[in-house]
Amino acid sequence: AMADYTGLSFTGVDNGDGTWTARIYAEFSAASDELDAVFGDSDNMLSISSNGAGFYQNALGGPVSNSINPALIPLFPSLALDSWVTIGLEDSTGNNMLNIGIDWSGFEGGGDITSNNGSWFATPDDPQVLAGADLRVMVGQFTLLGTDSTVSGVLNLQGKQGDFETFQAFGQTFS
Repeated sequence: AMADYTGLSFTGVDNGDGTWTARIYAEFSAASDELDAVFGDSDNMLSISSNGAGFYQNALGGPVSNSINPALIPLFPSLALDSWVTIGLEDSTGNNMLNIGIDWSGFEGGGDITSNNGSWFATPDDPQVLAGADLRVMVGQFTLLGTDSTVSGVLNLQGKQGDFETFQAFGQTFS
């Protein structure tokens, strides 16, 4: 049963410098719904890719949101455009997200993310997993090189509905 997970959505912003930034969200129907993990397994590949010149990666950033130090952004504004994955939060402040089994080297070089045995996740007792008032949990920020570039992917999600029943949603696509 996954009645309270309603799908994936995105926002996009033209950065005015030949790049644009997309944020991908898992949408829910109740504030108490949770997104606990994004994963790939042997039956359900995880993939995120660009059809263009790739993803912008800042040398001071990293592949996951908790590698973004918000104190550095005023000194290095381009750090705010770094590409990363997350469960709900956009920097290291209060961020307890973990990851296992994903080789980030291609992504950190501007390339794709793929995994058939990895996950990024936060535990259900971390507030960052909750859909909250806006009824969504961010799963990633991707800055694309070239305004005609696109980002697309296939995600597998696990979380809890408001009644605390665990759900899994396989093969969730976005573009």
